[in-house]
Amino acid sequence: MYNNVKVFALMAGMTALLGGIGMYMGGDGGLMSALLFAGVMNVGMYFWSHKIVLKMYRAKIVTPAEAPELYEMVDRLRQRANLPMPIVAIAPHEQPNAFATGRDPEHAVVCVTEGIMRLITKEELEGVIAHELGHIRNRDMLLQTITATMAGAISFLPRLAMFGGGNRDRNVHPVVAIGLMILGPLAAMIIQAAISRQREFKADAAGADICGRPLDLASALRKLEAGARGIPMNVSPAAAPLAIVNPLSAAHGGQMMKWFSTHPPTAERVQHLEAIAAGTQVAA
Repeated sequence: MYNNVKVFALMAGMTALLGGIGMYMGGDGGLMSALLFAGVMNVGMYFWSHKIVLKMYRAKIVTPAEAPELYEMVDRLRQRANLPMPIVAIAPHEQPNAFATGRDPEHAVVCVTEGIMRLITKEELEGVIAHELGHIRNRDMLLQTITATMAGAISFLPRLAMFGGGNRDRNVHPVVAIGLMILGPLAAMIIQAAISRQREFKADAAGADICGRPLDLASALRKLEAGARGIPMNVSPAAAPLAIVNPLSAAHGGQMMKWFSTHPPTAERVQHLEAIAAGTQVAA
């Protein structure tokens, strides 16, 4: 519940930021134009995201005959989560990692890397798969699309005002417009990253609920974090936030870098899972 309240507050902050900049830079017309532009871009991503992301990770969809143990594990856990069977895929990367994508539970993908299946135990892998199913159950792709649309609109509004699309009666000063071109998207990026971090905590809790063993997921996260730091992965930064741990990971560089990180520190995630296992925190 606490995470949901934080996400609601962050979404309200994003909405206020968008509305404030929109009304100042372009009035009602500028605000609607920016939303329309960003919406068209992100709706396309929403509907075809699974195909785009699979290409980014060079992942291959597998059948039950090609990966029977993995397929059976996903099938068993998705039944426990009361979800339709997702597409199962494997990415040819040594770095241990996993991700889920797709616009809704009926069009979802769960993908693991080759490295994760060699590094962690079966019980830990079940925790990871359960985490990804948690993202699907929580419909996080929809929330990501909404926040991406709003962040895109915030980035587009100052350009709209400067290059002819804004409300000319407002006479926005060029210095103010340039400042908003820098600070608006920066603020939106910070809020977007904070929302993403809260969804990771929520998916961890859902994963603990689905697999029933939060400590196995905690153990997996420790190994995956170490693996991501030691084994590089060549993947687009746009696809990195979807992974269970940041595949482009370097050490968190203090509080400033935490603001921009799409993933919470692994140590904090482990603490939350240990609290769930101890019964001091409720799983989702």
